[in-house]
Amino acid sequence: MGGFFGITAKRDVVMDIFFGVDYHSHLGTNWGGMAIYDETAGFQRAVHRIENTPFRTRFEPDALEMIGSSGIGSISDNEPKPLVVRSHLGTYAITTVGRINNEEELVNRFFEKCRGRFMLWTGGKVNATELVAALIDECDTIPAGIRHAQETIDGSMSILVLTESELYAARDLMGRIPVLIGESDMGYAVSFESFAYQKLGFTDHKNLGPGEVVRLTPEGLEVLYQAGDKMKICAFLWTYYGYPNSHYEGVTVESMRYACGRILAEQDKDTEFIETLDYVAGVPDSGTPCAIGYANQSGVQFARPFIKYTPTWPRSFMPGSAKVRNLVAKMKLVPVDDLIRDKNLLFIDDSIVRGTQIRETVDFLRNSGAKEVHIRSACPPIMHGCKYLHFSRSTDNLDLITRRTIQELEGAVGQAHLDEYADSTSERGKTMIEAICKKLKLSSLGYQSLDGLIESIGIAPDKICTYCWTGKE
Repeated sequence: MGGFFGITAKRDVVMDIFFGVDYHSHLGTNWGGMAIYDETAGFQRAVHRIENTPFRTRFEPDALEMIGSSGIGSISDNEPKPLVVRSHLGTYAITTVGRINNEEELVNRFFEKCRGRFMLWTGGKVNATELVAALIDECDTIPAGIRHAQETIDGSMSILVLTESELYAARDLMGRIPVLIGESDMGYAVSFESFAYQKLGFTDHKNLGPGEVVRLTPEGLEVLYQAGDKMKICAFLWTYYGYPNSHYEGVTVESMRYACGRILAEQDKDTEFIETLDYVAGVPDSGTPCAIGYANQSGVQFARPFIKYTPTWPRSFMPGSAKVRNLVAKMKLVPVDDLIRDKNLLFIDDSIVRGTQIRETVDFLRNSGAKEVHIRSACPPIMHGCKYLHFSRSTDNLDLITRRTIQELEGAVGQAHLDEYADSTSERGKTMIEAICKKLKLSSLGYQSLDGLIESIGIAPDKICTYCWTGKE
């Protein structure tokens, strides 16, 4: 996914940017970066890999050397950023969160118009933020360039641009991620996560609407492009990405997860196995509040049968190698023997994507002596890879355990009936879930319904993106 943070103020803000970006570390694992502007020192930039070293540790030496009253920073799963660009629009720093599906088309169009160049990145890919900057530079002003870039890109793109005198913030056209503004008597902050600026003394000022573009200076905020009427905010912000105290469109992540667990328990209320359970637990971390909601509703005792050892590997998918990621996921699970051995356990996970890590978790529980292992997913079966945000590393839909299972069951015929398979009450849906259950060696498997997910979020259904489950925009 990725996240960004920025401030323009009447005082030095380097340490504020440092901590504000660090508070977005849960949104990405590969790259971190900061760009600071000072009238005397000019633009200063630091970008580092953070796969093996936390942002705070990696960037502390840089922060101690930088000065400036405005700056931006980012956490990224994809490419290094922010970038500092010099063009006919002047010198500016830029960072982005989003996805470009028509990258090749845009790059070729750029080459046809001028004999420019792009720095190539992993696998011969262009840095998406550099491509956004090139699109901005096709226009006569930065605000016009931001809107031009957003309208030209197939996908989604939220943007921060820092010039020598102003900070521009733009939320993607369909509002798939949040862009929040905080204020204080010293200036303004822009953030993916509101708690990042609240911890720094800023108070909530404004949530940018879909497609809204604003100009910020320490003295004020100006709306350059008004928000659009249509919104499709990503549901995974609540189920997976969001930090517990984050709030999006007025809905707090932790509260949503409690509600999600409660609804899952309601779906299971008439099943006999509930009476046989010893404990209900969450797969840390985002599955835990769902398990609390389930336990409170069902009356089954909540427990933590295993703990994740996180001091050295905060996120199990941090390593670039899938083999190493799986090994880390296994090694970091530390069992609580008397809460596992000979017990019937129900675990709630935030989602089941490829199935690799949940398989490792189940094997770990079985090997630790669990009698039964039941799994519930806090979201419906994922049937489509996201084309708007970088939700996962997968590039092929057959990487998804659902699509792979459907292929094994019916081949191409099954791929033409995804709507039926996504419905756990249909015959095809029941068959798929049963097959996945056997594949993962589970005692039972259940998914949150799409209606249940939407209910737990609590905002209008037409404002939530559910493409991963329905394939519908």
